[in-house]
Amino acid sequence: MPDVRLASPQGRWTLFTTVLGSSMAMLDSTVVNVALPRIGRDLDTDLAALQWTVNAYMVTLAGLILLGGSLGDRYGRRRIFLFGVVWFAAASLLCGLAVNAVMLIAARALQGVGGALLTPGSLALIQASFHPDDRSRAVGLWSGFGGIGAAVGPFLGGWLVTGPGWRWVFLLNVPLALLCVPVALRHVPESADERAHGRFDVLGAALGALALALLTYALIEARAGSLAVALTAAAGLASALAFVQVERHRPDPMLPPDIFASRQFTAVNLVTLCVYAAFGGFFFLTALQLQVVVGYSPLAAGTALLPTTALMLLFSSRSGALADRTGPRLPLTVGPLLCAAAMLLMLRVGAGADYPTDILPALLVMGAGMVTLVAPLTATVLASVDTARAGLASGINNAAARAAGLVAVAALPLLAGMGPEAYRSATAFDAAFDRAMPICAWTLLLGSALAFTLVRRPPPHCRRPECRTHGNVTAPPLESDRPA
Repeated sequence: MPDVRLASPQGRWTLFTTVLGSSMAMLDSTVVNVALPRIGRDLDTDLAALQWTVNAYMVTLAGLILLGGSLGDRYGRRRIFLFGVVWFAAASLLCGLAVNAVMLIAARALQGVGGALLTPGSLALIQASFHPDDRSRAVGLWSGFGGIGAAVGPFLGGWLVTGPGWRWVFLLNVPLALLCVPVALRHVPESADERAHGRFDVLGAALGALALALLTYALIEARAGSLAVALTAAAGLASALAFVQVERHRPDPMLPPDIFASRQFTAVNLVTLCVYAAFGGFFFLTALQLQVVVGYSPLAAGTALLPTTALMLLFSSRSGALADRTGPRLPLTVGPLLCAAAMLLMLRVGAGADYPTDILPALLVMGAGMVTLVAPLTATVLASVDTARAGLASGINNAAARAAGLVAVAALPLLAGMGPEAYRSATAFDAAFDRAMPICAWTLLLGSALAFTLVRRPPPHCRRPECRTHGNVTAPPLESDRPA
């Protein structure tokens, strides 16, 4: 039985290490959007390269995050967590030293591999290390501090881009890793799951990541309409079909198909795909809109986005408690509607927009909608499967959200008619932004309709989330299996 007490020095160092490691990945998922215009100008690249700067990271993270959790259970959670931290820091160094867009995109893909190793490992270490009497409080502190990191991410990114430069958005991870690794080696106990067995589904993970990469490429490059794009799209669909076949026939699949036998689990993942596609497109384009069209500096743009994540940080736990009383269907229906209204309010954000009257109302409504739906979404995912599979269900839901976000970043500029140089022209970008926001709103309306039609109240005695405080806008909270 784990015996680390939260009040002990070892307990405090363990909490510090896991928060520090997970914050590296969480910060990177929120700060990069603010840096995109400067990256584009400094590296003299087009909009497609900026899309890949975001999506290269998301492709490998979404494709490998389930495998990362399994590796920790088998080979040691601390070992895989630290391997992920070192890998992430090394890839971050490459990002910071990138001399062109190709090098940056390749390094971002490597960053996603590190993120897939350290992200599930941080919470698993908390749950495997602390005494049962302290575990719930330790998880609460971990999620709270992580939420603070996500909330300050856009502000920190804006400050770094405006001051030292966009490369420090990535280089900052190196000293954080140099602090994290020795502390973990000295203070964090090793743990593994003795029940873990069977082969790793490396083929399934590779096919999943390949399908995401090929389909993302086809969407980003679809403006060209070339034979190469059509062949890439066909290869992406073939990879996706091969992934399904592999998962159906492997004895220990990464993504067991039978988990979708739960109609509730399937329904809530469909809702997840809709809402996080809209969120991914919204935050990608809004960070650009505030700088390219409104004329904000990176620091001002990052600061402007704080209200949304601050509301999530302050009220996500209360939203989860309210959903326990009302059931998930109401918040999962109303939350996307509020977010859709926020998307339409963003149509007022153009050249000369006033922050208190034009920008802030939209961001507050957006934050209220995310507060309303994110905690109930996680609770419904956990409640829709057997307790023994709660960690797997959460990992699938988290990966689905990230995959939806990367598809949105790839497809939305195409659907909105953004040209390769759109981010260099305030007029062109503003017109495309005004076409993109209603698309996001319609996607949210679809998610709301799916929730109202398909989501039902879970049974009274089911798994409840332990991560009740949340500030990350790119994916729902990641829960892991509780150790026996």
